[in-house]
Amino acid sequence: MTGRRRLGLVAAAATLLAAAPLSAIFDTWTWLLQCILAVGLVAGAAVLTRTLRFPTWAQAIAMVAVLLLTLTWMFPSGDELLSLIPSPATFNHFGELFTEAGNDTRSYGVPVPDRSGLLFIAVLGIGTVAIAVDLLAVVARKPALAGLPMLAIYSVPVAVYLDSVPMLTFVIGATGFLWLLVADNVDRVRRFGRRFTGDGRDVDVWEPSPLAAAGRRLAVIGMAAAVLLPLVVPGINTGLLNSLTQVGTGGGVGGSGTGGSGRINLFASLSGQLNQAQITNYVRVTTNEPDPFYLRFGVADVITAEAVTNRTPTGRPLSRGLDDPRQSSATAGVEYTQYRAEVEITNDFGQTLAPVYSTVVDTDGLDGAWLYDPNTQVVFSNRTTTKGRKYSFDYVRAKYTPAQLRTAEALPRDNPLRTQFTAVPADPKVEALVAGLIKNQRTEYDKVSAIYRYFSRDNGFTYSLQTADPQAGKSAISAFLEGKAGYCQQYAAAMAWMVREAGIPARVAFGFTRGSTRDGDAYVLTNRNAHAWTEVYLEGFGWVPFDATPAAAVVGSARSAWANDTDAVATPSASSTATAAPGADPSAAPGTANRPDRDVNDGALDAPGAGTQAGISAATVLTMALVALLLVLLAVPALRRIIVRRRRHSATVPRTTTVAAGPAPPGGREVVVTTETVQAREDAHAAWDELVDTMIDYRVPVDPTETPRHTAQRLVREADLSDSPAESAVLLGRAEERARYARQPLQGGELTAALGQVRKGLAKTATRRTRMVALLLPPSVMLRWRMGLGDMSARGVSLFSRGRDLLVRFSPRRLLAGRAR
Repeated sequence: MTGRRRLGLVAAAATLLAAAPLSAIFDTWTWLLQCILAVGLVAGAAVLTRTLRFPTWAQAIAMVAVLLLTLTWMFPSGDELLSLIPSPATFNHFGELFTEAGNDTRSYGVPVPDRSGLLFIAVLGIGTVAIAVDLLAVVARKPALAGLPMLAIYSVPVAVYLDSVPMLTFVIGATGFLWLLVADNVDRVRRFGRRFTGDGRDVDVWEPSPLAAAGRRLAVIGMAAAVLLPLVVPGINTGLLNSLTQVGTGGGVGGSGTGGSGRINLFASLSGQLNQAQITNYVRVTTNEPDPFYLRFGVADVITAEAVTNRTPTGRPLSRGLDDPRQSSATAGVEYTQYRAEVEITNDFGQTLAPVYSTVVDTDGLDGAWLYDPNTQVVFSNRTTTKGRKYSFDYVRAKYTPAQLRTAEALPRDNPLRTQFTAVPADPKVEALVAGLIKNQRTEYDKVSAIYRYFSRDNGFTYSLQTADPQAGKSAISAFLEGKAGYCQQYAAAMAWMVREAGIPARVAFGFTRGSTRDGDAYVLTNRNAHAWTEVYLEGFGWVPFDATPAAAVVGSARSAWANDTDAVATPSASSTATAAPGADPSAAPGTANRPDRDVNDGALDAPGAGTQAGISAATVLTMALVALLLVLLAVPALRRIIVRRRRHSATVPRTTTVAAGPAPPGGREVVVTTETVQAREDAHAAWDELVDTMIDYRVPVDPTETPRHTAQRLVREADLSDSPAESAVLLGRAEERARYARQPLQGGELTAALGQVRKGLAKTATRRTRMVALLLPPSVMLRWRMGLGDMSARGVSLFSRGRDLLVRFSPRRLLAGRAR
C-alpha cells in the first residue's frame, strides 16, 4: 500500500478518535457505530479512487457522494430510488431532521437519547470532518491544518456540557491527532529510502532519525502538559476561557430574546435529568419549616413558539444585603414566617445557579462571587459553580387564603410587569381556549384558577416523559394542548402561556420537589426530583406558585389551599385532598399520597429508589473497567517477555549425562560438553538470544556484525560488569561462538545461571528508568512486535498488489477498441 493510501486510512481513524468527546453528549453508543460505518465508507472511497489514480477533484466528489448515499441509507425518507439513490423527498427529509434536531436541543439536556435528528447531525458532521481531514492531510499534505476540523468536533461538547468534558475523551482525540502527524512524517522519511544492517536479525527494517524520536517525545510532553496544567493551576475556573464558555449573554436557545444563564438551558437541563436512567444525588437540604415548598434555582420568562427561555439574571452581590418583603408589604392579613435552611451540594451538580427557597432574606456561606436578582429571586454567579458547596440562608414564607387572593386588582395595561410578562406569540387556538375558560370569571385569581383547573385528569391530561413533536405550523404549546400528554415543563409552560393570554403576568420556575428520600431531618434530592412549575404575579401578593402537573406523578409534589389537587378523590376530610404548601391552612395538611417522606414506589412515575443511592453508578463501573483494561494491556508486554524467557531457560537445562571436555580453564570453572551435539548448539543459541534481548532491554547497543566474543567483551566494558556477571557474559559469548564455529559445542547446563547473573549485573548498573522500562515495556518485545506488524503489512500489500494485478488483467477497458493494457 502506498503512503498516500495508508495515510488516508490513518486520517479516517484519527477522525474517529477525535470524535470521542461526543460520548459525553449521547446516552448510548448508536452514534459511534453509525459514524464508524460512515467514516469507513468515506475512507474506502478515498482509497479506491487513489488506487485507480483519479484526479483530486474526483476523489473529493467520490467521498461526498459516498457520504450522501450513506446518510440516505441510514436516514431514509421512503421515497429513494432503488432504496439508496436520494430523491427530492430525501433532501426535504434531511431538512426535517435538521428542524427536529433543533427542537431536540431545546427539549433535552446532556446526555441526549437516540433521536433521529441528533444522530443525523452527528453522522453528517463527523463524515464532513473526515472528508476535510483527508483532503488536508493526504491531498494537501498539511496534517497540522487537519487539526482544525478535528478541534471543531471537540468544541461541540464544550459548548453544551455544563461541567468540563471528561479528560479521557480529550486524550483519545489528541492521540488521534498525534498519530496523524507521526504517520505523515514517517511517510516523508520513508521516501528517502530504508536502512538495512547486518543480516536483519533483531534489527528493524526502518529506523527513525533521532530528530523524529525527539519530536515524538516533545509531542507527548506537550499533550501531558496541556492536560495536567489546568488541574494544578489555581483559579483556572475564573479565567478568560471560563468566562467565554460558562456564563454570559447571547441568543437564547430556541427563541429570541437574551440568552440563558450561562450555558444552562433550563428546559433542556430539566428534560435531560428526567430522561436519565441513572439516579444521582444532587442536593441535601435541611429546613425547620414543617412543610417546605419547592427548592428553586432558576426562572424562564421569555415565551416563544418553540420554547420558554431564560434571561441572564442581573443583580447585586449578596454582601450588600437582601430586601425583606415584610417591610414593604401593605396587604392586610398576609402573615410572614421566617425559617432557616442548610444546603449541601454534591459534586455531581455544578451550575451557576444556587438552589434556594423563595424570598431569601439572608445568606451565609456564599462568597462575594454570588449575586442576587430580586426580580427573579435567583442566586447566581458569573465566576463559579455550586459543585461541592455548603451554605445556609434565612427565608420567609407568606400565608394567604383564596379569599385574600381574590382581592388582587388587575394591573394597568401600561404597567412594566404586565408589559414584560404577558408577551406571547399569536396562537388563535390558545386564544379561543383561554377566552372560554375565563369568560365568567371576575377576579384575577379566579381567572388563574380556571386555567389551573383545566389541566386535570377529567379533561384528558396525563403525565408522560414522551411528548409528541409539534407539526408544521403549530407551536409546541398547541401540540401539548392537543395531545394532553407531557411532563412538568409542558404543564408549567402551557399554564404560563395561557395565564399571559388572559392578561396576567406569569413565568416558569425551575428547581426541585421535596422528593421522597429522607436522611434524618434532611431531604435528599436527586435528578429525578427536578421540576418546573408556574408562578403568577398578583398585585399585593407578588409571585404566587401554581403547580399544574398531576400530583400523583411527581414525587414530593406540593399543593396549597389556593391551588389544590384537581385530580384528588373527594373525601369527607379535607385533610386528605391535598398536600400542604407554603402558607396553607391546617385544613390542608399533608395527605398520605403526597407526604414528602412517602414510599418512593407508591404510585410515582419517576420516583427514585432510596436503596439505589448506595449502589455503584454505571459511570463508576465503566471507569473501573477501563482502568482494569488499561492495566491488563500495559501488562501484556511484560507477560510476553516472561513467557519467552521461561521458554529459553527450559531449553538450556541439561538433558543428558555430561562428560569432561578437557582440562579446566583458568579460575577453576569446569567446562563440560554434551553427547547430543545438535541439542547443545540449540541450547547455546537460545541462551545467546536471551542475552541479546536482555541487552536490548537495558539499552546496550547490539551490533550484528560483531562476533559473539567481541559482543560479550563490549557488554562487560560498556555495562561496567564485574565478578560473576562479567564471567557469565564471557561464558555466554564463548558458548555461542563454539556453537557457531566449533566441532564440539559447550553444554548448556550452566547457561541459565549465567543469564541470571548477567541480568542482575545490568540491573545494578542501569538507571531506575531503564529498569522500569525493561520490566514493564521490554524494548525487545516492542521491537519484535513492530517487525511482526511490518511483515504482516508487507504480506497484506503483496496480496493487495496481486489482487489489483488480477483486476487490471481482466479490466473491461481492454474490450474497448484502440485501448492498450
